Amino acid sequence: MKRPPAVHSRERVLPYEELWKERELRFHPDPPGQAEKAAALFKGLQNMEVRVGEHPCCLFVRYNLADYTLSGLIQGLADEGFRLDDSFLCRSMRALIVFSEETELDNLQQPERLIKKSNEVYIKAYEHHPHGDHDDTPPDVREYK
Repeated sequence: MKRPPAVHSRERVLPYEELWKERELRFHPDPPGQAEKAAALFKGLQNMEVRVGEHPCCLFVRYNLADYTLSGLIQGLADEGFRLDDSFLCRSMRALIVFSEETELDNLQQPERLIKKSNEVYIKAYEHHPHGDHDDTPPDVREYK
């Protein structure tokens, strides 16, 4: 199965422990025994924890985004001839998880932004921009009541 891109940028590296994900895979009832066969297949992979669920079509996998993604696991299962549950709910959940993992990996590729420094840019721009809080009258000419 294809490995995702590296999960670090030049400025930061996210700790490996924070990238662990646990997902539930639901298989189609036909052919029976797919969950057990997939579990045996996944147990041969490094950095992958697998357990069969109470339901015969359910499999739980725990993996790290540095090593695997749900879309890669699904593609690998499809290549091996496995059939996942094709109900609307399962397809929607898989799509949401795939999207969130892709977004997380994309965000990890971005350099860390210096939030405190970025505010200074706006402060400097505001100081040079004419606004109502500035009075050009010299202090000695101003009238005080």
